[in-house]
Parts: sequence; structure tokens; C-alpha cells
Amino acid sequence: MESEEDEKNHQNPKRCKPINHSQFPSTSMQDSTFTIPILPEELITEILTRVPVKSLLQFRCVSKSWLGLISSSDFINTHLSLSANNKEYTHHRLMLSFVQPEYNLKDCSLGSLLYGSVTEAFDLDYPMKNPHKSVWIVGSVNGLICLAIEENDLFLWNPSIRKFKKLPDSRPTLRCGYYFMYGFGYDEVYDDYKVVGIFCIFGSGGSYDVEVKIYGLKSNSWRNVDDFQGGVLLNDSGKFLKGKLHWATTARLGEYNAWDIISIDLTDEKWGKVEQPCYEKGNFDFVLGVLENNLSVLCNFHKTRADVWVMKEYGVKDSWEKMYTIRCPNDPGKYMFSPPLCMSKKGEILLVFGSIFMIYNPNDDSIRYPEVTNFDACLEAEIYTESLISPVLQNEPIPQQQ
Repeated sequence: MESEEDEKNHQNPKRCKPINHSQFPSTSMQDSTFTIPILPEELITEILTRVPVKSLLQFRCVSKSWLGLISSSDFINTHLSLSANNKEYTHHRLMLSFVQPEYNLKDCSLGSLLYGSVTEAFDLDYPMKNPHKSVWIVGSVNGLICLAIEENDLFLWNPSIRKFKKLPDSRPTLRCGYYFMYGFGYDEVYDDYKVVGIFCIFGSGGSYDVEVKIYGLKSNSWRNVDDFQGGVLLNDSGKFLKGKLHWATTARLGEYNAWDIISIDLTDEKWGKVEQPCYEKGNFDFVLGVLENNLSVLCNFHKTRADVWVMKEYGVKDSWEKMYTIRCPNDPGKYMFSPPLCMSKKGEILLVFGSIFMIYNPNDDSIRYPEVTNFDACLEAEIYTESLISPVLQNEPIPQQQ
């Protein structure tokens, strides 16, 4: 777990600073009885792949060979894999968006939130930060965050290495009465990060047209995607899973008692539908999510409870299972549950109720509320993994936060 000092310095990783060699024991037997052992390269690599990103940024200055190693794609991918699969969540953070008292982003340690006593949230210096401009977390993949500022400007941003890329404008020709949603994911086949924009343009008599565009980081351009048959989108951002982005849709405006789950494959750009479970009867709102790399649906039964359904085998209807039923806390008011954010190694579920964090333990049906300082009511929360993945490709100019 990070120390308190490391946690406070997380958002400001220093650039290379001179190494004070006097702090190390002498390698001369005449000066000391202790010598620094020469470690095999394989062991050095094994150790460094488990080091936090902040330290690796400093270690690049140790030597040219360390710089080459830490900058190599093999090392970056290995480091990412080890970090992402660490159930202690040592290298995971939770990004939070706020609208009151002003627009802002903060983050905190996910491991501390789950396993610690008190967690502190820290303000983030994100691209185009402005307390009067809304900021929307579209999604997170492999340490990259997709941000929308004022719903107009899109960025791919890695807060761990403080690098970002502004995307070209994606909006269709401006017309009255339209809204849009985005999704962010990774095409493993072509090793490309992609953003999908869905633009619903309203006409007269309740009619509407839909335009879909997809952005690829490698081409740095948008293209139109055809054959959209999804209807009106209900959830804000696409949920990325199994190489696909997913949205909840309804057939027409104002109709929310019948919905579908649609998907787009980021490799072949084909649309599909995901069959849903057999829900219990009653009036409820549902929200898509991803839990333990499985598609999930959370059904909010107003002021009473929330059911969490999980698809254990992707694409197989019979694999849907109602995993949890979480009762509403006392005096729930107008608040609802968010989809579960993650599961701890103890089997506890982290989620948001209204604007506060809660941790649900299905073993004894208990709920606890982790303490977070420097934290007000958040609008949304997104988990990301600290990584060395850069949103800027080779030979591109590198915009970097100051």
C-alpha cells in the first residue's frame, strides 16, 4: 500500500532528478565490507514490472539501459498485466467527477478505499480544466481515460504519466434537437484504442435519425459506421467488455418499460444484441455495468432494494444469475444504487448509493461506509489502472501537463 507521502505526491510525479550516489553503499572492498551485487537482467526486469508507475518514471534516469527497458512495449504490457490482475488493487485508483460546488475531477486509492480505514481524495489537473466547464468520464481502458469536456472536446489522457491527446471534432453538422453518447474501448486484434460516438438527431412527430462514428487512435480520424438498429440510448457511456461496447436502448422516445442491450464489436464494427435475464416483476430502473470482467445489470426497485444480475458466460442467456439483492439504507429518499464497481478479495462489493460509497458484504448482508476525506457528493466514479500506456503515438508531438 502506498505511504501517505507517496499518496499525496501521486498527482505530481517529478521529472528525472539527480541521483545521490552517496546514499548507496560503496562497491569498493577497500571502502566498505559491503558490495552491491550485480543482478541478472531477467531479475531486474522481474522486479521493475512490480514497481509503481511514479517510481518507474524516475528510474528511467538511472541508465540508458533502464530507460530502454522501461520504455519498451513488452515491459509496458507486462507491467500493465501484473498491475491489472493484482487483487490487492495496489495500482488501481478511483476517478471521481463532481458538479458541486464546481466542476472537478478527483481520485483516490482503490486499495485504501477497500482495505484501509480512511482514504483521501486528491484534485486532478486534467486537460482543459475549468471549474465552469462540465467534465464527463466516458470510460477507462488500460490506464487511459477518455474525457469529454462540455460534451464537445474529447481527450485520451493517462493521469499516471500526465500525457494526453485531444481528438478531432466528431460532431455532425449542428442541428436543433440532438444528443449524443460515447463509448471507449480497446481493439485487441489491431492493437488500437477506439471511441464510438452515437448521435441521435430528433425530427418532427417523435421521429429521429442516428449517426454513428468511430475514432481510431492509430489513424487519428473518425469514420461513419452504418447499420445501427438500436433505438434510443438509455445509459450515458458504453460499457466495454469482451472487445465490444454495450448500451441499453429503448424502441422509442419516452418508452422505458421495454429495452434491449446492444453491442458493437470494435474489430469488425458489427452490431449485435445481448439476451437479457428473466427479471422479477415490478417497477424498476436498470443500469448496465461490468463486474469481474462480466456484463452486469443492476435493477433499482425504488426505495426498497437493488438486484444485481451477472452474465457468467458472455452471450449465453442461461448463464445470467441474480448474484445479490441489496436492501436500501434507511430513508433512501430519491437515491438509487450505481452498478457495482468491483469486488474485493473478500467477496465484498463496492458501489455508490446516491453520491456516497458503500461496501456490501453478501456473506452477512451487511453494509459499511468507507470514510473518504476531501470528498463531497460525486456524480460518477470510474476505476482505472496506473500504467505506462501513452495516448500519444511515436513520432507525434507530445502534449504534456505542466
